[in-house]
Amino acid sequence: MSSQRRRVVITGMGAVTPLGNDAGETWRALLAGRSGIGEITRFDAEGFATRFAGEVKGFKPEERLGRKESRRMDRYSQYAVVASLEAAEASGLTLGDEDGTRAAVIMGTAIGGLETVERGTETLMQSGPRHLSPFLIPMMLPNMAAGNVAIALGARGSNFAPTSACASAAHAIGEGMHLIRRGDADVVIAGGAEAPITKLSVGGFNAMGALSTRNDDPERASRPFDAERDGFVLAEGAGVLVLEALERATARGATIIGELMGYGSTDDANHIVQPAPGGEGAVRAMQMALTDADLAPAQIDYINAHGTSTQLNEKLETTAIKTVFGEHAHDIPISSTKSMTGHLLGAAGGVEAVFSLMALREGWVPPTINFQVHDPNC
Repeated sequence: MSSQRRRVVITGMGAVTPLGNDAGETWRALLAGRSGIGEITRFDAEGFATRFAGEVKGFKPEERLGRKESRRMDRYSQYAVVASLEAAEASGLTLGDEDGTRAAVIMGTAIGGLETVERGTETLMQSGPRHLSPFLIPMMLPNMAAGNVAIALGARGSNFAPTSACASAAHAIGEGMHLIRRGDADVVIAGGAEAPITKLSVGGFNAMGALSTRNDDPERASRPFDAERDGFVLAEGAGVLVLEALERATARGATIIGELMGYGSTDDANHIVQPAPGGEGAVRAMQMALTDADLAPAQIDYINAHGTSTQLNEKLETTAIKTVFGEHAHDIPISSTKSMTGHLLGAAGGVEAVFSLMALREGWVPPTINFQVHDPNC
């Protein structure tokens, strides 16, 4: 590890999840082992193979963003901005004219403004093109959450949106770290947001056979590592971190929550939805992150597993962890918080980064609920 590269710390975090509308409320629900999964209320799910999801509850964006501004954002952008405001406030971050040019926003999403797309399509088919909203295109763009966050915070540096399915927010955080390391930014607001609970999304994932269909028991449907897992549970929300160069954070007296030390990104080039045998892509990503951080496997104290509640993921993720960590794999606390939140797709890496930081800071490991039947593959 080069002694010249800048160290990157985390000084703030924010979250909007099916368990709470801020990071603290969500964390308390996690420790209590509470499920955020329930019947879909966003639309009439009668006739769908899956009729439940992890919806955000009691969310009132107009209270934080104003009525006019919130109506000009897709739901995924609303989540991103509210979580980013929480993270910035927790950090004590303020950006003046000069600071603003050194502050970047990287906000990942897998889908972007899908709710806006669906509503626009319905308007077009029912009423014709003259009735489309002038905000249709800006609201649906995958990079608009990043743009809205930048406007809200005055961040005038680099601004973009990684779109890499479930890895989107994790990529945003890793690439944010690199921006600061190489001196292209001093602050990066990084994370991800998603609002995929729509007819098209639920129907499409059902067509893939990807979602759990435990309609009689939604709260227990997400069961990572359980032998009877039958698919993931779709969910929505946002998770955001404030990344900062150590010298800047120290100079302004910021509270440092943690240090971001390593990052690895790979592709196994195997299949559009199935990981490669042995989880070899995940193996290389974890090894890259450890090398980048200059850490040994035995120094890792907690793993927040991807743990989607699908048969293939857990089997291969277990294999990958054992390959990288060897005997130490049996000593590391490992849990999947998706058992409580469901799968937030492109926002997953953001909210789970928040959870990992909270676990390390508070000294508590959130549980994997609904684990009942041992799977010898895991």
